[in-house]
Amino acid sequence: MFTKNFLWGGAIAANQCEGAYNKDGKGLSLVDVMPSISEERTKGFNNGKFYDQTFEYYPSHDSIDFYNNYEEDILLLKEMGIKVFRTSISWPRIFPNGDEDKPNEKGLEFYDKLFKLCYDNDIELLVTLNHFDTPYSLYKNYNGWLNNKLINFFINYCEVVFKRYSKYVKYWITFNEINMILHAPFLAGAFDDENNSLDKKYKAIHNQLLASAKAVELGHLINPKFQIGGMIAAATYYPKTCKPEDVWEGIEKDREAFLFVDVQARGKYPAYAKKIFKENNIKLEISKEDEELLKNNKIDFLAFSYYSSRVASTNKDDNITDGNLFASVKNEYLDESEWGWQIDPLGIRIVSNVLYDRYQIPLFVVENGLGAKDTVTDSGEIIDDYRIDYLSKHIKELSNTIEDGVDIIGYTSWGCIDLVSASTGQMSKRYGYIYVDLDDEGNGTRKRIKKKSFYWYKKVIENNGENI
Repeated sequence: MFTKNFLWGGAIAANQCEGAYNKDGKGLSLVDVMPSISEERTKGFNNGKFYDQTFEYYPSHDSIDFYNNYEEDILLLKEMGIKVFRTSISWPRIFPNGDEDKPNEKGLEFYDKLFKLCYDNDIELLVTLNHFDTPYSLYKNYNGWLNNKLINFFINYCEVVFKRYSKYVKYWITFNEINMILHAPFLAGAFDDENNSLDKKYKAIHNQLLASAKAVELGHLINPKFQIGGMIAAATYYPKTCKPEDVWEGIEKDREAFLFVDVQARGKYPAYAKKIFKENNIKLEISKEDEELLKNNKIDFLAFSYYSSRVASTNKDDNITDGNLFASVKNEYLDESEWGWQIDPLGIRIVSNVLYDRYQIPLFVVENGLGAKDTVTDSGEIIDDYRIDYLSKHIKELSNTIEDGVDIIGYTSWGCIDLVSASTGQMSKRYGYIYVDLDDEGNGTRKRIKKKSFYWYKKVIENNGENI
């Protein structure tokens, strides 16, 4: 059973919906130089050098034009009854190059209007500070998060937005899916890693962990009521068999994500990190000052995305499936989405219990949803029963999770308004309750249409998750 103050909501990200990529002083984001789905885009998750090329179509440049349609969209979310809206601030909209001393006032004014509209409509805000949105200039000029100068650039940006929006925002997330650096270093860390160097990845990770701790420290000084969380892309690895080697493989795979939360929630690198660093010749310079910073500035809650579980096996001949940039052994007991993501509702209960048992801090489910192709009928309707089925099963398991004793703040399903897919650049991979008339080549009116799931989720919220 969900608590009375449970925060039902939806989530989007600035770089996947705002558009207006060069309007009102905004600088380039990483995604602004990424083409639509192609071999080049896929390679670009590891290496950004090819972005000096010119492509015919960039999905983020106009996207769904949330920048100019935010009023209509927020009022639609209000009509649906959502209590919390997860979005992000575009760092290059505030600091176009990332390293300026003073912010871009026009960029700040956009979020003034957006956040005030949410506030006036009793919609709580959950704001991500860096949702794969490091300014492109910091990649070109500083080699991204491999350079520890980005820590102070990030904190300068945080100070501006913390102070500016202190009245409107209570819940903050420092980095979206911080563990994604291991899988998409350019998108998540703004640096090139052609040779898949773990040494480079963990150096960038360490800088982001320090930046996150400094943001927690600063945010609590500016407003002690702020709740500042970390976020991972979460899922439990099931061993494919009961062979001990498969079980151990699952434990080691889980630790890849746990390491980030161990640092942010427990305040120090875990003991097993030493083995990881030694085996992979990773040499981090961790000062006493770093250790004190991490120890004294732990996150208030843990946010996570969940789309599918994963499977670990020591058999190199097993079939592999990709889901949200994570390669995993295929689970023969599960169905898949149109994009090959394995569907496992019970997995959200499993991973929530694992995380809460381990960290004993509140959890916030900030991404969960089904990417699927929607069809508009001749009468103008979108009958997305498949999405309702997916979400209802996950929400039921979330209710069971709360019955297990897990403290969960809220649930913001991903892409409440259709937006550009981060992994593929497609519009046809839709998640929303609100349809946007736009295709994969950027054609369409961008008209908003309520799907069947819009009315279903409205009832879920009205009934606080009962009778799903």
